[in-house]
Amino acid sequence: MKRFLMLLTVAITCLSLFAPIAEAKRFGGGGSFGKQRSAQPQRAQQAPAAKPAPAPAAGGNKWLGPLAGLAIGAGIASMFAGGGLGGLGSMLSSMLPALLIGAVVIFLISRFRKAQLANQQEDMQLASAGPTYSNQPASFQTSYSSSVAPVAAATNIPQDFPVDSFLRSAKASFIRLQAANDRKDINDVREYTTPEVFAEIAMQMQERGTAAQKTDVLNIHAQLLEVVSEGDFSVASVHFSGELRENEGLIDNVDEIWNLQRDLRDDKAVWLLAGIQQAAIN
Repeated sequence: MKRFLMLLTVAITCLSLFAPIAEAKRFGGGGSFGKQRSAQPQRAQQAPAAKPAPAPAAGGNKWLGPLAGLAIGAGIASMFAGGGLGGLGSMLSSMLPALLIGAVVIFLISRFRKAQLANQQEDMQLASAGPTYSNQPASFQTSYSSSVAPVAAATNIPQDFPVDSFLRSAKASFIRLQAANDRKDINDVREYTTPEVFAEIAMQMQERGTAAQKTDVLNIHAQLLEVVSEGDFSVASVHFSGELRENEGLIDNVDEIWNLQRDLRDDKAVWLLAGIQQAAIN
């Protein structure tokens, strides 16, 4: 009986390692979604430097746990089988192929899950998104009028656009949205984003579950790439670069473009985040 309980404990421990691990991420998750544009930041021409191999994260790869559990289970099963447990050891050994197949299935499901969720997002209807936009956020507001001046050929930015004040507001909004994401303040996120981006962030928060998230913005720089008209909207692309730390871990570089849009048909409309894209590496 004592040996049976020990074997049962080992089996349960191995199976528990298959439990899904919730991953907390900074605002946007470091991915690209929503409105995308071709504008890219100008980068200095430099000889490519050799990059050091990235240090493993504190939590490690989430698949190492299940695979390690299988390895441990296999080792213990072999030890028990050779140590006199006989039928019980053989039974556990016979279970290992099924457990391995289960691990492969879980891996494939996780692999295609994001693609499926992206398709489902187009069908999501958030009834509460529309009315809430009447509470206009202050951070993206500028004194820029709804009329768009001729675009300068060199920089693709209107000559009368208040670049400095716009970028100050953009950096403040970047920091504020990181904090809103950390505390899962979906209402604050809604005020700063278009319905499409709001739906994506809401889905990311739901996937995160109860996992805690802490994002420390160590330094952030903003560069206005372009301001163009697209139908009834004015679209501004801001390149953010800098450093942040997630969950007291290693310092991570920020290199992404936020595409903001403003409804030109409404004089009181403010700039809302319409998409995030990771900057292309030249």
